[in-house]
This record gives sequence, C-alpha cells and structure tokens, in this order.
Amino acid sequence: MTAATAPVNHHQQIPAIAQTLGGVSASFVKEGLEAKLQHLVDLRVSQINQCAFCVKMHTKEAHEAGETSERLERLIVWRHVPDFSEKEKAAFAWAEALTYANSETQYGPLRANLRQHFSENEISLLTAAIGMINLWNRVQISNY
Repeated sequence: MTAATAPVNHHQQIPAIAQTLGGVSASFVKEGLEAKLQHLVDLRVSQINQCAFCVKMHTKEAHEAGETSERLERLIVWRHVPDFSEKEKAAFAWAEALTYANSETQYGPLRANLRQHFSENEISLLTAAIGMINLWNRVQISNY
C-alpha cells in the first residue's frame, strides 16, 4: 500500500462531523426507536452493503441487547423463516427498499405495511436510522 492508496482516517480528518454523526446515530433510541430493532436493521443494511466492520459491530451490539444467535444467523433470510415478527419484517422490507433504492420500488405499499405496526414518528425515526447506517457503511467501506 502506498500513501496514495492508504485509507483515510475520516474520524481524524473531520472529528466534529464524525462526532455529530455519532450523536445522531445514538439519538434514534433516545427518541423512541426500539434498540433491538435498530440493531437488526443496522445489521441487515450492513449485510446488504457488505460492510464487514459494521456487520461484526452490529452483531455484537444485537447480542448485547439480547438477540439470539439463531435470529442473527437467519436475518439474511428473514423472508423465509418464522423467526421475525410482522413488525420486524415491515422494518426490514423498508430498510431493504431504501438501501437498494431501485426506481421500480413501489413505496406506497411498504408505507402502508409500516403504518400497521409503527406510528408516523417511529417511521420517521426508522427512515432516518436507515439513512444513517447507509452513510456509516459507505464511510467504512471507503477504506477497504
């Protein structure tokens, strides 16, 4: 590796911004998003984005929050297993839609499904949390 190809330490280069983003990430649970759900969503988005660092971190955090190894191992196939509630599945579908950002996605039915399980405030928190983990994934994978 040369100086030209070496990773950039973003936390060192823009510490105030990194600290602010960290505060935003921590605020979702304080504002009412369920911690276990945020860990699962963070993990699922990190799997999609193939962020190895984040997958490891969010798996550990989910374990610490009481998630089982079986559910974490099966998160990647959440549509095909009975391990997750309808509420969790609605959140995962929303997370995947916002992460893949496919122009063919019909967001209306996804929002209707979310509204069966979440308040408007919770949907906003979930949406912001999904955006934030996508940002963190991209910051982290920029250094691979």
